[in-house]
Formats: sequence, structure tokens, C-alpha cells
Amino acid sequence: MTSTWDPGRYLAFAGERGRPFVDLVARIDATDPRIVVDLGCGPGNLTSLLADRWPAAAVTGVDSSADMVRAASDSPAAERVVFHRQDLRDWLREAEPGQVDVLVSNATLQWLPEHLELLPALAGAVAPGGWLAFQVPGNHLAPSHTLLAELAAEPPYDVHTAGAARVGAHDAATYLRALQALGCEVDAWETTYLHVLHGEDPVFTWVSGTGARPILHALPEDLRGRFEEVYKARLRAAYPDDGHGVVLPFRRIFVVARVP
Repeated sequence: MTSTWDPGRYLAFAGERGRPFVDLVARIDATDPRIVVDLGCGPGNLTSLLADRWPAAAVTGVDSSADMVRAASDSPAAERVVFHRQDLRDWLREAEPGQVDVLVSNATLQWLPEHLELLPALAGAVAPGGWLAFQVPGNHLAPSHTLLAELAAEPPYDVHTAGAARVGAHDAATYLRALQALGCEVDAWETTYLHVLHGEDPVFTWVSGTGARPILHALPEDLRGRFEEVYKARLRAAYPDDGHGVVLPFRRIFVVARVP
């Protein structure tokens, strides 16, 4: 079943979600790129930061979600960024080799099980001396994800969620070695952010906008509400609020590579 993205829910914690993007872009040492592309641009709020960083560049945002591209095209960012809908893999197949000076992908590649095998194509789309930079979440072993997987595997949910998409990523060293093998100079690292979230069931709000989305959409309406209530209860136990907000540790993996 194909699930949709909710830009409003995704932006519920826009500041927290945006911080890794800012940290990633800060490590790109490009001075005057002509063409900058954001693969998996979402609602465009972060892509606009690329236009801020390199105002003379032609900046393009690409996303496979019609809802996200629509939100991006209706945002102020559209005054400086061209947004269009396309699957990342289709974009790679159609991209001319060596045409992009800065290629960014933020919290997108984890949705593609074969993304490690796509690294040669991603690097190949970058001009000699240009930059490939991406960030993926590395929190698949966190309670937010393990509790989700455990509940989804229980009846009566399991028959509906078995084929739902799951996020997955490699460690920083794996990406570093893969890109070094392509001749790139690579800076790879990881950071665990401690996000302090407020509101009712904030961890559920966070994950329902991203990692839990395919499973929730795979469930029929008569089961989804029950699933959500059980999942929320388990998340509250795993992430208690001590009166100062809920702490959500979130591991992120970063890679910045300069193409030879």
C-alpha cells in the first residue's frame, strides 16, 4: 500500500528536524557552486537554506511525494528554488554525469534499501571537485522503532503491516569506505541529539510523521486507532515526561564527500 506524507505533521518539530540539515550543510566547503540539488526536499523549508548559503546558484528540490512538492511550491522558498516531483532513482537515471556542484540528501536515503549501491551514481552526478552530502537517521534500535516493530508483528496487525516499508541505514564507516573506494575525500561522523519535546504524546507525533508512517497507513481504519493507542502507551512508558518535557535521543549519521 502506498502511503502519503503529511507536510503539516512533518513540520510539527521543524526546528529539531532541521538541525541535522544545518550541521550537514555547514561542513560543505563549496564556495561558488552553479547547480545545487536537494534530493528528498520534503516541504522545502530546509532547501531554502541552500539558496541562502549560495544565492547565486540554481537550486532545485526533488521529492517523490506530491503532497510535499505541493507544500514546497506553495511556500516562500519557491521564489528562489525550483521544486518538482520525481523519484530519487529516476532522477539518478536521467541526470547527466558531473552536472551538479553540490548534491544534498537529508533523511531520505534510509527509505531506499539499496541506497549503498546507489552511491556510485550519486557521486557520478557530481562535477569533479564538487560535493555530495547526506544525512540518515541511525536510530532503528531506539525504543521508538523497536516498539513499533514489535507491535506491528502482533496479531491482528501483522497481516496488514508485513509488507510496509521500513527505514534502514549503515554506520558511518561503511559509507566512508564505500565513497573512498570511488576516490572521494570523505568526512563521516555521527551525532546523537537530545531533543526535548513537549505536548501530548510528542514522540508519537514525531515518529508518525516519518518512520511509523508506512505502518500506520498499512492498517485499516478499524485497527489503526487501536494500534495508535497501544503504541502511544508504550512510548509514554519508554519516554517519560518528568515535567520538563520528553527527551528523545536521536542518532544521526552524516557524510560529506568531495568528488575527485
